[in-house]
Amino acid sequence: MALHLSAVAVSDVGVHRATNQDSAFTAPWGAAVADGVGGGPAGDIASAALVHRLVAGLHGPVTPAQLLTRIREANWDLRAHVSRNPALEGMATTFTGLFTTPAGRLVLAHTGDSRAYRLRGGVLSRQTRDDSFVQVLVDRGLMSVDEAAASPHRNVITASLHGADDDVVTIGELDAVDGDCWLLCSDGVSDYLPDVEIGALLAAGGPSEAAEAIVALALEAGSRDNVTAVVGRVGAHGTPEERPVFAGSALELFNEQLESA
Repeated sequence: MALHLSAVAVSDVGVHRATNQDSAFTAPWGAAVADGVGGGPAGDIASAALVHRLVAGLHGPVTPAQLLTRIREANWDLRAHVSRNPALEGMATTFTGLFTTPAGRLVLAHTGDSRAYRLRGGVLSRQTRDDSFVQVLVDRGLMSVDEAAASPHRNVITASLHGADDDVVTIGELDAVDGDCWLLCSDGVSDYLPDVEIGALLAAGGPSEAAEAIVALALEAGSRDNVTAVVGRVGAHGTPEERPVFAGSALELFNEQLESA
């Protein structure tokens, strides 16, 4: 029996943004969220292009090495977009993705400040470290976690994907426990919802109900950004190959590539 990720993605442009720069996808073998970097051009194109290129032709589990290769290829595709259209120069995106491996484990890839949380046995733990200016200050003891959460500089990130050869992605292999619940989210969620509320919502329902509730609560809390939540539950169930399901800007952009495949 293969490891299975039952996941749902919900994305909302929010009330303060004209476009949704978040992208997400879900499949039985993986899920991810990408957030176009604010302040730069075409964040929606960056996040959507990266997600689509990453999953194109992927139909099942990957090893960490295979995932790293795919991320690099998707990142090079961002550079190709800029080469074709110089007006896109400077576009970039965060990325946080969770994938199953052939060995029945999970591999987590991350860059930027989109986050991954895991709920196991009723205990919520953050599985990613923000690549951000305030996180550096927290690590050095110059700022508390609470101060970082309230800082006007909390969205200044120190790593992202923008097509450069030296872009950095952190990849780690993790154990998979039947019943684990995962949340992958953009900072439109994590900047506005405390961990205790996230944990309660993940524990209260299935992936679809939890994802809808998390997005709704972030909007109610006054999120000023796009809001995207991907909720997945780990199980040991065989499943047929399925095409990925997209959300956010990835739902609107580049889908013609899949429709013609």
